[in-house]
Amino acid sequence: MPGLLRGVARTAVVAGTATAVSNRVSRRQAGRWAQQDAQQAGYYAEPAASAPPPAPAPAAATTMEEKLDQLKDLATLKDQGVLTEEEFAAQKARILGS
Repeated sequence: MPGLLRGVARTAVVAGTATAVSNRVSRRQAGRWAQQDAQQAGYYAEPAASAPPPAPAPAAATTMEEKLDQLKDLATLKDQGVLTEEEFAAQKARILGS
């Protein structure tokens, strides 16, 4: 039974991460569409040619609030005995490192 619970916990962590990434991509795409609409309507001024291009954003960037929510979920799973201390530490490091 503990193996099944660990599998469920891992699935929950992966699903949460996928949701965060998906939300980030959706927000970025909506921003691009709004910018394109503004350009077509003539409201957007092109940046100066001498301005450097903006730095690319990390693919899986999450807000601090999302990281805290994920850490709280992990702590709950650890307190329930679903995750071992080692699994908790590994997931915590992954979340804080992203």
